[in-house]
Amino acid sequence: MLLTIAVVVVSLLVFLDWLSKKRRNDASAEIPGPAILPIFGNYFMFTMFNTKDVMKVMKHHDILYNGFSRTWFFNRLSVLMSRPKDLEIVLSSTRHIKKGMLYDILGLWLGQGLLTSTGSKWHSRRKVITPAFHFKILEQFVDIFDQQSTILVKQLKKHSIEEKPFNVYPYITLAALDVVCETAMGVKVNAQTDPGCEYVRAVSDITEIIMHRLANNFIQNDLLFAIFASKEKRRQDEALKILHRFTERVIERRRVSLEKELAEKQSIDDPADDIGSKKKVPLLDILLQSTINGQPLTNADIREEVDTFMFEGHDTTTSGICYVLYLLSRHPDVQKKLFQEIRGVIGNDKEIPMTFKDLQELKYMECVIKESLRMYPPVPIILREFTEDTNINGYVVPEGTQLTIPIYLMMKNPDIFADPETFNPDRHTLENSTEKVNPYAYIPFSAGPRNCIGQKFAMLEMKSAITKVLRHYELLPLGEAPDPVINLVMRSTNGVNIGIRQRVY
Repeated sequence: MLLTIAVVVVSLLVFLDWLSKKRRNDASAEIPGPAILPIFGNYFMFTMFNTKDVMKVMKHHDILYNGFSRTWFFNRLSVLMSRPKDLEIVLSSTRHIKKGMLYDILGLWLGQGLLTSTGSKWHSRRKVITPAFHFKILEQFVDIFDQQSTILVKQLKKHSIEEKPFNVYPYITLAALDVVCETAMGVKVNAQTDPGCEYVRAVSDITEIIMHRLANNFIQNDLLFAIFASKEKRRQDEALKILHRFTERVIERRRVSLEKELAEKQSIDDPADDIGSKKKVPLLDILLQSTINGQPLTNADIREEVDTFMFEGHDTTTSGICYVLYLLSRHPDVQKKLFQEIRGVIGNDKEIPMTFKDLQELKYMECVIKESLRMYPPVPIILREFTEDTNINGYVVPEGTQLTIPIYLMMKNPDIFADPETFNPDRHTLENSTEKVNPYAYIPFSAGPRNCIGQKFAMLEMKSAITKVLRHYELLPLGEAPDPVINLVMRSTNGVNIGIRQRVY
């Protein structure tokens, strides 16, 4: 009896598998890729290994199939693409803007904000948020960058006395969190001096849980997560409750306060027109004063965008800063040249605040950051979903296909970047950057209409933090090398280890 039931179930699964794949198989039959198993496809090729092994499999496929290949996960077709000429078709288009299915997990925290939304909602939100990154608003945030970087160097001081290796990642995480809270919401959470704060712990918890789920296929499904990881599910729900409650309270308080301020002024100014004033304009204020189709954004709409900025603005920037510090500690010649540029722009006073103009003049610093982003991109992969049949270099990619863009592989392609494993900031100087490199070959901030809206913000924040650290400390090549893991954000299983010594001018 049991055998009969098993045969019936297996037969049904095989039939359904064949039925669901048929149309897409017909369309994608010519796309190169590994052999597939009935029902499971190539599932076991990726799920029986850890993250690092998956990276090796992706790299192997990327080389074997010349940057364009397909795999099946049960009845879900996925395409791996790394050729710049192919990526331009997708990334430059306003039609191919839907994020991949894995981003659905982020929706628990971020809802349908700018990172996860698509279609008309994404277009309208992008238009609303763009003024928040006007250069005059960014100029106002430089004070916040400098203040939080000052706290950062004080927190690091104990390690300069010991001159022993330490993991710099937790320190940068808290500094970046302080920055993004103040610039996004206009509130101080004092993460660096009070890491036990309820909100700070909740951000840490939800980020850790999301990254764990994204790296583990089995618990990406909400039902399976609730059944087989119930303790972590409760921890996730508690963190979400704290995060959403905090953001909602800040929004409501600021809405009331802003209405009072505007009433006193007897007029409502466009925040983008008022950006020359000394008052800082956080993202929250711009959202509160914005409309879509004549209607103001609801508190839920605003929370989605604030939470999105919180996620994107602290984890990715943390990764970017940490790997720059690591590479500088291992390349004393580059560190020396960069420090000389900093002294030439700012002088010898360690305590004098940096200005927007100072940061703009650090041209070699830009080259250093760009090269670090090439070697250790904070967002190592991009995931999209095709919403219509698309011709890619003679192959038809069917609607519904998941797209993986392995940025971390592309930017180490020796056919594009000579000697790609070598840290060489000079490859990004003005004279060298004139080389004929496809603009879709170097995309640490993505590219096209869905590129990172906050990339100028991130560059300024990174410049500020790195400059402040180098003005106070010499970076030493201590500790083990990072062990990078690929997720939505580039991390390291063993931290990012450096040593520091008090800087003597």
